[in-house]
Amino acid sequence: MIKVNSLSGGKTSSYIAANYPADYDVFALVRIEHEQSKFPDKKIRQEVEDRIQAPFIATAEDDMIIYTMLDLEQYIGRKITWVTGETFDKVILNKNGKTYIPQVTKRTCTSQMKVVPIANWWYKTIKEPVEMRIGFRANEQRRAKTMLNKTNNEGFTSERIKTKININKNDKWENFNWRKPTFPLIKDGILKDKIHEYWKDKPVRFAWMNNCIGCFHAEDLFLKKQSDNHPNKFEWFINKEKLSIKDYKGRQWKQNHPTYEQIKNSFKQLTIFEDDFNECDSGYCGI
Repeated sequence: MIKVNSLSGGKTSSYIAANYPADYDVFALVRIEHEQSKFPDKKIRQEVEDRIQAPFIATAEDDMIIYTMLDLEQYIGRKITWVTGETFDKVILNKNGKTYIPQVTKRTCTSQMKVVPIANWWYKTIKEPVEMRIGFRANEQRRAKTMLNKTNNEGFTSERIKTKININKNDKWENFNWRKPTFPLIKDGILKDKIHEYWKDKPVRFAWMNNCIGCFHAEDLFLKKQSDNHPNKFEWFINKEKLSIKDYKGRQWKQNHPTYEQIKNSFKQLTIFEDDFNECDSGYCGI
């Protein structure tokens, strides 16, 4: 069976790429249409566009993730395939032009900007069931079980993929059992400390934390720190939340929490250090 490594740009999935060679290594880039957050290096921005074959203004994640993937490709000596779907702006805009942001109970961001682009690439490139390695560590068996609960009796997850575009008619969609998720780090008992130790002397740059800057899984205090570290990108999340509150009667990124604007303006009396947090505070986007 063809093996695919699903890469997120973090140390864990990068460890899989480095230590568990696959037939394909695939990374899904989350894009936003926000000039204030534009990726600063014009040359690298063009290289990204060439890889994804789509316009690239900015990513909703830390800009360092771009360098991580470029460094990682050089380090492992294999091509990394970059894919992308619709921009975050379009994913949360419905047919009526209203903004409907995702929440914990409706995580359309992960499916539309991570899973769907990879599935579409699979349909165009492979079109047969694959083993997909997922970067869950040995202490994350609950996350693996959640993913496995969504598989069929043969261990495959299915995805509805657009197989044909019909002008002025209904597009054609089909369901495919396309991937069998496996968890090599759980199988081999690999924990966070071993992964961090591995990357200490390697020529791959990593962000402080991964996931989108305004991930709604993150703790409020962590989001405050992100608003300080990435003010322009956090402003994008604030603006989208304001539109959603207006369009959908108070729908926030995190229901029953302060708004993102309130989070940005809060905790002013505290000195918040990056060492105060761990990956559990930052949220996650398992694919």
